[in-house]
Amino acid sequence: MLNPNIETFIGCDADYQEARIVLYGAPFDSTTSFRPGARFGPSAMRHESFGLETYSPYQNADLMDCAVFDSGDMELCFGSAEMALKDIEARATEIIQDGKLPLLLGGEHLVTLGAVRAAVQKYPDLHIIHFDAHADLRDDYLGARLSHACVLRRCYDLLGNGRIHQFCIRSGEREEFQFAQAHTELHPFDFDGLEHTVALLREQGVPVYVTIDLDCLDPSAFPGTGTPEAGGVSFLQLLAAIRMVCTANVIGGDVNELAPALDPSGVSTATACKVLRELILALYTNTFLKECQL
Repeated sequence: MLNPNIETFIGCDADYQEARIVLYGAPFDSTTSFRPGARFGPSAMRHESFGLETYSPYQNADLMDCAVFDSGDMELCFGSAEMALKDIEARATEIIQDGKLPLLLGGEHLVTLGAVRAAVQKYPDLHIIHFDAHADLRDDYLGARLSHACVLRRCYDLLGNGRIHQFCIRSGEREEFQFAQAHTELHPFDFDGLEHTVALLREQGVPVYVTIDLDCLDPSAFPGTGTPEAGGVSFLQLLAAIRMVCTANVIGGDVNELAPALDPSGVSTATACKVLRELILALYTNTFLKECQL
């Protein structure tokens, strides 16, 4: 008997009921301010993931040993950012209410706002760890308050002072950096300070949402993104940072801003796939350990 050909990220084909982590895709890029194409990121990551092994020598862990369910891409309204965000929020809320960890595949970075809206309903003391080249703290972009350039500002509106921790930031308006100085914890250029931040959040036991804009990577390693910024961290630095962050009480996260068509070599998509594999494994390992300690 033939089964429907439903493409999942490699090794992420567990039954929903048994899954601890649930992937969901948000193929949305309608507010992209420079080069579009991030809407094709989630499907490209699934398709190209089969060029990877499920085993990670970085963590000595294998996706085949993890219960991860891939729910596929959502069908989102490209003409309305608010409608798209409401649909993302509804999907994330369902996953959280079922006691599972939601892991979002973007799409442009605005999709994070829908997931954070869902997370903060259950976790009002939520903190965000943010990896990105851009501060994303504009109050509006060309008059629009819902833009990938404003996503962390809108998250700030939900969380307030001192609960957004930003790393690798190397681009933004002067006002964004001034705003960050007063209201967020911004670390420019690299991951300096991340170990201390994670240790503090772990000690406090607060819930953490991690959002990874892949343009935090140096564009020489990751050119396939809408707004590349010279400088940035290396692939190995990002993997180490991911493993460190996942020792905190992470309750959800996302990987976003892969625009596969902007890198015909396929290197950016392959890199995004490996970042996602390592994030899943780090999250799963630490989620399992926390459950064993209860």
